[in-house]
Amino acid sequence: MNRAKHPILWSCGSLISALALFFLVGCQSAREQSSSKPATVTAPAVAPATTAEAAPASVPKAIRIDAGSDTNYVDSEGNVWLADQGFADGEVITRDDDMPIANTKDPALYRTEHYDMTSFSQNVPNGKYTVKLHFAETYEGVTGPGERVFSFNVGGQNEFKDFDVWVKAGGPQKAYDVTVDDVEVTDGKLTITFTANVQSPAIDGIEIIPAQ
Repeated sequence: MNRAKHPILWSCGSLISALALFFLVGCQSAREQSSSKPATVTAPAVAPATTAEAAPASVPKAIRIDAGSDTNYVDSEGNVWLADQGFADGEVITRDDDMPIANTKDPALYRTEHYDMTSFSQNVPNGKYTVKLHFAETYEGVTGPGERVFSFNVGGQNEFKDFDVWVKAGGPQKAYDVTVDDVEVTDGKLTITFTANVQSPAIDGIEIIPAQ
């Protein structure tokens, strides 16, 4: 009886060994599969967009006044001159269209005039400017030097005393321009004052150009 049980015990032992081998191989295979999985790739962090730099403040435009004119004027270089404005007191006059004006490409600018004024002012941003004043003696009542003499001050900083356009230009109906650089505005307004000496002050155009 005892002999008959031996094959059964051997068969059970073989079965247990086989099952153990099966689980061992399965676990090994699972570990290999786990180790063979591709590594997870992490996308690089994207830096937040930087705020764009603030745009530089816009440079103010040049202002041009055609003294004495009731309409805007476009000169030979395409610049627009605004109709007469900004003057305190005085009168305006327009000369004949065919009046010759020497020393300029834009004679029409000098055929209109604002005269007998006490001041001119224009609101502008604070900063430095080049101011150009345009003159020509076109009044038939002035026939020689010393018959129209006046003084003016640009921006409270630049004094021009006893100004005689006839003398400066070399005669009548000749353009003469005065350029004043580095006129500094600190209160938001450019002012030009005029003082009569002989006859009345007179001017044909004013340019206010921001310094570069």
